[in-house]
This record gives sequence, C-alpha cells and structure tokens, in this order.
Amino acid sequence: MCGVFGIYAPGEPVARLTYFGIYALQHRGQESAGIVAADERHGLSFQRDMGLVSQVFDEQTIGGMTGDVAIGHTRYSTSGSSTTAHAQPLFAPSLFGPLAMAHNGNLVNVAALRRETEGPRVPEATDSELALRSIVQAPGRSWADKVAHAMGRMDGAYCLVMLTPSQIIACRDPLGVRPLCLGRYKSGWVVASESCALETIGAEFVRELEPGELVTIDADGVHTQQPVPPRPRSLCVFEFIYFARPDSIISGRSVYEARYEMGRQLAREHGVEADLVIGVPDSATAAAAGYAEEAGLPFREGLIKNRYIGRTFIQPHQSQREGAVALKFNALPSVLGGKRVIVVDDSIVRGTTTPPIVSLIRRAGAREVHLRITAPPMTDPCYLGIDVARKSELIASRLSVPEIAQAVGADSLGYLSLPSLERAVGVSGGLCSGCFTGTYPVQISVADAELLATAR
Repeated sequence: MCGVFGIYAPGEPVARLTYFGIYALQHRGQESAGIVAADERHGLSFQRDMGLVSQVFDEQTIGGMTGDVAIGHTRYSTSGSSTTAHAQPLFAPSLFGPLAMAHNGNLVNVAALRRETEGPRVPEATDSELALRSIVQAPGRSWADKVAHAMGRMDGAYCLVMLTPSQIIACRDPLGVRPLCLGRYKSGWVVASESCALETIGAEFVRELEPGELVTIDADGVHTQQPVPPRPRSLCVFEFIYFARPDSIISGRSVYEARYEMGRQLAREHGVEADLVIGVPDSATAAAAGYAEEAGLPFREGLIKNRYIGRTFIQPHQSQREGAVALKFNALPSVLGGKRVIVVDDSIVRGTTTPPIVSLIRRAGAREVHLRITAPPMTDPCYLGIDVARKSELIASRLSVPEIAQAVGADSLGYLSLPSLERAVGVSGGLCSGCFTGTYPVQISVADAELLATAR
C-alpha cells in the first residue's frame, strides 16, 4: 500500500513537485519517505529516511536536489523490517548507469526470484529489492527491454516507478491489483499511485495505466508497450474501502461516492433502531453519511480526530496501533450522551483497535453502540499488499459475528456482504477480495505463503 510518484519535466522544480506529490500520498505509508532527482549532467541526488514526508525533508534538502526527472516513495512495509535500510526509492548500478526504483505492492514468488537473482545469499532481501535485481540482471538493449523481461518473471502485485538520469519508466502488474495513473504537467508528464497527487501539483489526469502496461517517458514523449498480457482484472477492493484518499478516482469511480454507497447498502442490510449515526474518521465518514441518509437518521460527528496522528491500521507494530488509538480520538459527550448510536467503520482486522473505540464512545455516555462495518468479515490473509499474512491474526477467522460483537463490546455488529460491497464499488472488471473469500488471483505455494508471513 505504498505511495509512488514520478515526474519528467525538464526546467521545472521536479524535487519540490515530487515532495508535494508524495505528501498527497502520505496516507498510503507513514514509515519512511524518499525522493531521488536526476539529470544527465549531475547524476542522482537523493534523500530518504524514516518518518513522515514533512519530517524527512526540509527546504535546504529539497533545494539541493536538482534535475529534470524525479521519483518519490512513501512506505508501508509488508516485506522487510521497518528500518532505514529498507526505505525507498532503491538504487542499483549497472552497465547502463544508475537505476532508482519505487515499488507499491507485494510479490508472491519471492523464493523463485531469490534463486534467480542471488542464490542463497542475502536472504533478508525484500521483494522490492528482488524486483530491482531482477530488472538490473535481465537481458535487454535498453532499460525498457530489461523491465519488460523482468515483468514476465515477477508474480503478484506491483506498480513500479523507475528513474534514470534521462527518463521515467513505470509499469503495472498484469492483474492491476494496485492503481497507477498518468498525468500531464505543463510540457512534462507525471505518474502517481492516485489521482489526488496529480491535482495537488496542478497536473491534468490523462488515464490509468492498464494492467501489464509498461510506459517510458523521455525527451521524445510517452512510449507505451504491453510486454505482459493482462490477466483477469483483480483491483484490490480495499483501495475503495480504506486505502485510497476519498478525492481520488480509481477505475473511473470516485472513491468518495463508492464509500457513500457502501453506507447506503449497509443500512439496507443491517438496519437497527437508533438515534444517530457517526463514522470513525476519516475513511468511514462518507459511508456513515450514506448510512444516515438511507436510514433517515441524523449524521453527527461523535468522534473528533487528532489530525496529527496517522492511520492506526498501517502502523508496523501492534503496540503502535493500540497506542495510537488512545491518542487519535476524543469523543463528544454532548453528541453521544444517552443516545443509541450507530458507529460506521471501514473494517475490523485484528480486532485490537476496535474495543478502545467502542469503550471511548460508551464512556462519553452512549446508551447503546451498534457497530456497522463497510467490509465483509476479513477471514483470510492478504499476500498482495496488506500487512496481514497469517490467518490466526484475524479475529473473523476465529470468532463468529456475535462473538466478535461481544469481544469488541458492541450491542450489535453488522458487516456489509460481498455482493453489496461489489455493487457499491461499481467498477467494470474484477476485484480482488481474497481476504474475504480465501480465493486469490495468483497461485501461492505453501512455501511462499510461509515465506511471506515470516517476512513481516
């Protein structure tokens, strides 16, 4: 669920524009951030470190990074430890010169890539590092040839944005698991995980990259090819439930409108006598408004969010997730006191952050707390970009819905069904819902599944 950004714009402040681009993608990863800028005269300049975008970069750093091209990355780790050593963009030397790369997604054939690129050495290499090595070691007369060959060897989810001193290269896996879009900036071009990053820098959205597509951007413009044939489209449904910013457009669908419709569908499936509806900010706010409209109930703000606390679901360690909840929200007794409250949230994953939220609402005086979730029960691990790789971590894999309601302290609990979720999202083509069904768009061996789990 990382954020990736790249820009080719000679004569423009590409490092500064990349800073604003990854700032707009901060919600996709809060562990580390990095930018690489380059031109053919001075080579590469870069900065990457642990922390938020605003913590890693300052005016002096950005001002010292010049060039015609730049890429940036915000990291949410699903492979490899949360350390500076794994911060991106990554670098590799080659006979063609240096290559920098930013990766969003998760590869599933890690064991095979490791054998092909490094043998038994350096077993701690992340899937992103293996992808970079696969590209550098691939045959080809150009970087585009090398990337095209490597795409045929990689399996799983990947959106790659790469930089050489004279070009930007971007590709998307043939399943289309993660989003990647192309935009126009003045006389240059931009690629980004979400359209919200284009709007932030004043770029014009052009289109999304197709699954299996490879794009090269240089002085001659945009060149596209399809080295890997697309497979049945499997866009991650969690992009709409939680990951993406509500002002983004993915597969032609407004994320905000999709979430609003999830709330409406949820009200139809799990209505209950209540006095008001609140959402857990921010990802469930639109859904709560949709639920309230469909149910004919008032929509109120019952939880106030500290805007300086990040997203608890994507914290790398459980202790951080639990501690962040206590800092993240305050409840409003004037709104909740004596009321029967419907609380709309986007998901329950491990089941550890929900009880403090329910408890907070009860301490504010709520008479009843009815929890409504815009996702189906998450019963199976995700191998394609969510940091949950063991079934035993998931509360819905162990407990029934009434048991989960009891465990989190709610008076009732209702999950949106998968058919209703798919109707609410309303995009053409397929969605990956493996975390709800256990059916994945890729084959995952037992050995690779265990390898992916231990890589967390």
